[in-house]
This record gives sequence, structure tokens and C-alpha cells, in this order.
Amino acid sequence: MWQLDKLLRAMHTLFHNVPARREDYSAVTNSTIFPLPFCGHRWIENLPVVERAIEVWPSLQEYMDAVRRKKLPNPGTASFDTIEAALKDPLILAKLEFYMTVARTFNPFLKRYQTDEPVMPFFSKDLAELIKGLLRRFIKREVLQDISTLQLTKLDVADKKNRHQPKHIDIGLGAESALKSSNSSELRVLQFRMDCMQGLSNIVSKVQEKSPLKYPTVRHMACLDPSAIFRDPDRCKRQMKCLVQTFLQDKQLTGGVSAGDIILQQFEAFLSLESRSEEFLSFQPMQERLDTFLCGFLRRPYPELWTFCQKLLILSHGQATVERGFSVNKEVETCNMQGDTVVAHRLVCDYVTQHGGVTKIPLTKELLTSVASARSKYRVHLDQERRKKESDEQGKKRKALEDHLEELKKKRKTVQEVSESLARDADRFAEEAEGKAGTRMAQLITKSNALRRSYKEKLAELKNIVEEIAATGQELR
Repeated sequence: MWQLDKLLRAMHTLFHNVPARREDYSAVTNSTIFPLPFCGHRWIENLPVVERAIEVWPSLQEYMDAVRRKKLPNPGTASFDTIEAALKDPLILAKLEFYMTVARTFNPFLKRYQTDEPVMPFFSKDLAELIKGLLRRFIKREVLQDISTLQLTKLDVADKKNRHQPKHIDIGLGAESALKSSNSSELRVLQFRMDCMQGLSNIVSKVQEKSPLKYPTVRHMACLDPSAIFRDPDRCKRQMKCLVQTFLQDKQLTGGVSAGDIILQQFEAFLSLESRSEEFLSFQPMQERLDTFLCGFLRRPYPELWTFCQKLLILSHGQATVERGFSVNKEVETCNMQGDTVVAHRLVCDYVTQHGGVTKIPLTKELLTSVASARSKYRVHLDQERRKKESDEQGKKRKALEDHLEELKKKRKTVQEVSESLARDADRFAEEAEGKAGTRMAQLITKSNALRRSYKEKLAELKNIVEEIAATGQELR
């Protein structure tokens, strides 16, 4: 309802790729800081955008005042009109501050899960904390007390009985400060707070609708969280049992029920022997990989359990890897680049990323040998491509000759049938003329002679076709 996306886009568009306008802005404001581009579908990129928008807003006001006083030319664009309309709103800064508060709530979660590491066991807890952080802003404390993860996805945020009064909702310190400095009427402030509550309600409703917390497998994956193993091993045991049952129902567990029993027995033994280790309590997901950590405890003493855990850890927690792949493709692509080159560039990028940078790539003997022979391999590749091209051209030429030969044979058959038909008709008219006299005899003889001339022409045409067939056959040999 506030159309902040339109405003943020307009702020960037007004100065983007317009050097004269940027120069005017810098001359009036003594600032070289400009708005950033807004992306409507990537929240993780938009926190810096709204932070920059709030930072440059005073300078933007100076620029707009200079245009209004005709010290600078009026751009006359839709972007300028959008910003001009926003300047008339006394609560525009409060709206930007509130949007920044919400974006900051999401940002740590989104950044953490922009990773290729196996972090699904922490997903349900972190997503539940994210939803609770949003709910605490406008939902009563007693409603959220002792609420389970599954109940979070079913909570009716539209029920007014569960909500705070508009004046009590948490809109963030920045928005509160902006409200006080706006000197707006109480009615306008109340409407603003109600809009904030409705916005939070819509956001939480969308998160609930799309939330993976509705799936038991996501919630039960918490049994592999080392801190959960240390604090509540009995609950982890129940969750592991549910996961094994899910795999059995979906026929995804090799070995069936007997394999499931072995996995549960090994997990129970693991909990009784290892779960009280201080290493589990001090495990830091952001500093150490979970699969590496669990491998040290499970691989040798509990091989069946470790195999099952590997299947759990490869479950995807998002599509960040796929989207990042599109971004990398866009960076490596240039004009007229063929598919093999794109694949080669991606292999190089992935290898460099895997080792943490260009300076950390191990210079092995195989790599040095490959680099030294790169030129000769390139020449061999060009020769192969040239021979392949020549072979393809020859194949196409032979195919064309074969098709032409087939057409000639069909044409020969057709001409031969027509010539035989003409000969039969000419003989028939000549025989009829023998029993006639006068004008009728002359007409029949004339028709017979005309057909014989056509017959001779077809014979000549047939001879040419036969010669062409012989020549084409010789060329194919």
C-alpha cells in the first residue's frame, strides 16, 4: 500500500546513466553518494538499498528543492514525479525505517542459509525464531508462550484477539524516532501503526503458507543438531525414529525394517556414549561443517547410522546454489560464446571457489603438465574440429546425392510408364484407322502420329534420365 518499491526504484533510476544530472546533484548537495538499485525479489540485496535511501534522503530533498526553485532543470521523468510525490508524505521516512527494520529481521537468516553446507538440522529452529521475532512485534506475549514449531505455522495472525493494540506494536526504534520528528496528527500516526500491523500480518501469513515447518521431516531433522543432542537426547531419539519411519513408508531405506532397527539401535548407543561430550555443546555451525563433525563420531563405530545420516544431510534447504549458478553463468558469458566454453569457464570457477580463491589452488604436477600442453591440445582440438567439419560436409554432400538419385529413379519410373501408355494408345488409334475410311480415318491417323511423337520425346527424356542416374551412381562410388 505504501509502494516503497516504486520509490526506491525511482531514486536509483533518476540518476542512473545520467552524468549531467549526477553532476547537478553533487554540485548542490556536495555529495557523491547515490541511491542503489532495488530488486523486488531478493530481500538479501535490499537492506543496503533502503539504508542508502535513508542516508541520501536529506541530500535528495536539497536537490528537489533546487529543481523547485528552478536553479536546476526539471528532469520531467516519471521517477522525478514519484520522488516529488513521496516528499509530500510526512511519514515517508518512518515507512522507510519500518521497512529497514523488517529487512534487518530477515537478513541474518537469509545470509546464513546462502550456503552449500548441510544446515538442514538447524533450519527448523532458526526459521521458528524468525517467525517468533516477527510475531512478537504485534502478537500478545501470552499467545506465543510455550507455542510449538508446528503451532507457529497454524497461528491465526488475523485474529484481533491475538494482536496488541496499534499503539503497542513494535515498529522499530528508527520508525519511532521518525514518527516523533514528523509532527503528524494522532490519527495519521494511528493509521501508520495499523498499516505496519497489517504489513507484518501479511508477511507472517506468507511465511506460514510457504513454511517448510509444516513438513515433519524438516522438524525432525533437528535430531542431528549437536546442541539438541546434548540438551535433550530423548527428544532426538523420538525424532530419529520418526525419520526412519518416514523413509520406510516412502520405501527409501535399503534393507527395510531390519535396517531401520539397526539404525535406531546405533543412534541410541551413540546418544548414551557420546551425547554428553562438551564438544556437542560448544559446536558452532558457522565455524565448522556439521557433516565433518558427525563423521568423526559416527563413521567407524556406527556405519549404518552414518550412511542414513548422509542421506538426511543431502536434503536441500533452499535454491540458493541454483540461483548462484545462474549469476555465475551471467558473469562468465560473453558474446558468441559456445556451450563448451561456458562449461569450461564454469569448471574453472567452481574449482577456484572450492579451494577458496586463486592463490589457494594447489599447483600439482598434473595441473602444470596440463598447462604446458594446453597449446598442443588446442591444435589437436582444432584439427579434430576441421576433420569433423570436412566429414560432416562430405556426409551432407553424399546424402544430397543419394536423395537426388532416389528422385531420378522415381522420375525414370514415371516417364517409363507414361511412354508405354503413349505407345499403346498410338497403336490402338492406328488399328482403328485400318477399318475406317475418309475423314474418320484421317483423324485417327493424325491422333496416332501425335501420340508417337510424344512417345519419342519421352524416350529421349528417359534416355537422359538413365544417363544421369548412371553418372550419379558413379559419383557415389
